[in-house]
Amino acid sequence: MFHWLQPNLILDSVQDITPELLQKHGLRFLLLDVDSTLKRYRAAEIPMEIVQWLESLKKAGVQFCILSNGREPRIRPIAEQLNVSFIAQAMKPLPVGCRTAIKNLDFDPKATAMVGDQVFADILAGKFAKIFTILITPIHPEEERWYTRIKRPIEKWVLSKSTS
Repeated sequence: MFHWLQPNLILDSVQDITPELLQKHGLRFLLLDVDSTLKRYRAAEIPMEIVQWLESLKKAGVQFCILSNGREPRIRPIAEQLNVSFIAQAMKPLPVGCRTAIKNLDFDPKATAMVGDQVFADILAGKFAKIFTILITPIHPEEERWYTRIKRPIEKWVLSKSTS
């Protein structure tokens, strides 16, 4: 019943995304959520181990774009820290941000994945854009905004129903 909310992959961390995993699924382009995916919600910068992970994938030929519902003044410094393109105020779960990134950066939709921690924002945006989706276990979910914390039990329930 909820199969359309089921991500293509569920991983513990973005660091579990390796060149081999991407090659196995025919992926070369990643649209990355920021909060609770790459960093803790309240953190200003991306942790060094995540920066190193991203750099190792860049060396393997993977291209990135940050795709966040956050405002540009908050997202731009993060994208600059990582030296990647970004789209702020992406309006997830609508697919407009995914489609804009794919078009503007000339990504092949068949080789692009949306990576994020929220089913009802990141995964749904990817599904609506008809691209591969990777759900990441959220980093430190108790820091999230109240409306995100409210959605977490519903996400768990939906995921349990889509795998049964």
